[in-house]
Amino acid sequence: MNTDIQQLWVYLSASPLLGLTLTLMAYQAGVWVYERMGRNPIFNPVLFAVLILIGLLTATGTDYRTYFDGAQFVHFLLGPATVALAVPLYRHFAEVRRSVVAILVSLAVGSTTAAASAVGIAWALGASRQTLLSLAPKSVTTPIAMGISEQIGGLPSLTAALVILTGITGAVFATWTLNVVGLKDWRARGFATGVAGHGIGTARAFQVNETAGAFASLAMGLNGVATAVLVPLLVHWTL
Repeated sequence: MNTDIQQLWVYLSASPLLGLTLTLMAYQAGVWVYERMGRNPIFNPVLFAVLILIGLLTATGTDYRTYFDGAQFVHFLLGPATVALAVPLYRHFAEVRRSVVAILVSLAVGSTTAAASAVGIAWALGASRQTLLSLAPKSVTTPIAMGISEQIGGLPSLTAALVILTGITGAVFATWTLNVVGLKDWRARGFATGVAGHGIGTARAFQVNETAGAFASLAMGLNGVATAVLVPLLVHWTL
């Protein structure tokens, strides 16, 4: 019986659609748990999907490259999904225009802090130079972060994992943290979530409030540009 299952898995793993199918099924399972738990951010569907996929790949001995051959279509959709965030942003353009100064100041502070704090903590804990370089762009969306990491000498694959971990952490703890500090303005809450948690945090912001989601999407886009400029400069000056 075990031999039959192993042979079946070998056959299925050769199909490029397997990675895509597993990804969609894992995410759907995560959504099911999320809904059953009253949409509690701790039970983030992305987190559950990642854990399920890690467990499956580990149990079956499937390497990441084989999995990604099928799942890369989801990766491709990151681009169109990011562009689609311009729609709610357009609806709130008047609010964005009134907040230009606050947005620019928050962006500069948030982008610098996101990179410098992570690298500083890792350096204090004795992380290697390559790990530090991989960690620096962890607060921007995956394609941009991987490009920055490769440019400055980091490991893009490690950066991708750190980006996902950062986004999940932001989605899980953003609402609680902002409540603790007493921040009530949806524009500020959304912008902070977008800077810290990029796409996954932005998705969570849209679940809470549309205005927060619009400002989170703006922050995600602007932070990608700012990080692409600031991180290489910080690396040049400090590392």
